[in-house]
Amino acid sequence: MQRASYLDALLPSQRGKLHGVVIGIKDIICYKGHEASASSKILEGFKSLYSATSVQRLVDAGAIIIGRQNCDEFGMGSTNENSAYGAVINPIDDSVVPGGSSGGSAVAVKAGLCMASLGTDTGGSVRLPADFCGTIGFKPSYGRVSRYGLIAYASSFDQVGVLANTVKDVATILEVIAGPDDFDSTCSNKATEDYSAQIDGTEQKFRIAYFPEWIEHSSVDPEISTQIKNLIEKLKRDGHEVKPVSFNLTEYIVPTYYILTTAEASSNLGRFDGVRYGFQKSKGSDLKDFYKQNRSNGFGKEVKRRIMLGSFVLSAGYYDAYFTKAQQVRRLLQEQTALIFRDFDIILAPNSPTTAYKIGEKTKNPLAMYMGDIFTVFANLTGIPAISLPVFKHSSNLPFGVQAMAKRFNELSLARFSQRLMPQ
Repeated sequence: MQRASYLDALLPSQRGKLHGVVIGIKDIICYKGHEASASSKILEGFKSLYSATSVQRLVDAGAIIIGRQNCDEFGMGSTNENSAYGAVINPIDDSVVPGGSSGGSAVAVKAGLCMASLGTDTGGSVRLPADFCGTIGFKPSYGRVSRYGLIAYASSFDQVGVLANTVKDVATILEVIAGPDDFDSTCSNKATEDYSAQIDGTEQKFRIAYFPEWIEHSSVDPEISTQIKNLIEKLKRDGHEVKPVSFNLTEYIVPTYYILTTAEASSNLGRFDGVRYGFQKSKGSDLKDFYKQNRSNGFGKEVKRRIMLGSFVLSAGYYDAYFTKAQQVRRLLQEQTALIFRDFDIILAPNSPTTAYKIGEKTKNPLAMYMGDIFTVFANLTGIPAISLPVFKHSSNLPFGVQAMAKRFNELSLARFSQRLMPQ
């Protein structure tokens, strides 16, 4: 309320692009003077000493940060059940999950608790909750938005994303948070565009590719497959060029993603030990015991699982067999994707093989949950922008969307295509 009163007192000439817009931030993005815990017990009571670049740019543009939003611990999960604060509830149906890891951010937008949210997307963590909750979820190209102030999970995958109700809202927020940042050496120096002003009124005909192996995958719900096929036919009738493209690396996507992200996670999460901040179980009998007690009791089950897996693939004797090989496959994925975008503007795909899972359905089978990421992790492995658009409804009355992807740093083309599918 104090922030709103301050903004109200500004002269019209002093008001920013997001004047008075109420925005929430995932509890993995730092905001100076406020708690940031990554929804983990290990960071209990920690208050951030600085603001993430993305948050600071929102504030500078006149936004009101309404609060932090629950997520899977350190962004590790697809259902938002892996949180020290408990599971997030889907506002459409409280018997199903909202998707993860940015579940709280998607739910807050869908429930009208804020106008938009910042989430993070390491392997679909913005797009999957958007799909399950019926909102728009956008992941920019890797390097388009600064990662400074983002609590890292997997540094070569993490990207700040946007959840909102309209494509125009997404485009406007992207204009504000995107762009070079001296605090992040992985952030691109490429100039950003006036996305929101350029997405309307275009009659551009798009060249669209889709992978039959994905749409007809054995794991995909028949209704999801049929609806996407119907959309493809409609796009053809509207004058777009839509063609199938064979993609023969599908079976390698999920293993490559989990080898690389867990390896990076085991390194990134090594800094959380309870010495200077966060959770302390006890003083311990010695330093080794002190670390052991803090990390064993501070981290949740899923986080410990991924740290252990990451430590294994980086260990002597296994590094070349797993980590090096996964890096080689990632390069192949990037090269094959670049070839596709020589001939096409957009790749169309499902977000998830199914609609939202029942609460508890996947928690006892982590492998089944990991396989649910098959269609979203591709964009993170290749660094391209991707968006989930809520255009469908299942016979179960649950929403689901379609995923669209574009060439790296071609967010404008993706926004234009999205606006054509979802004009407001």
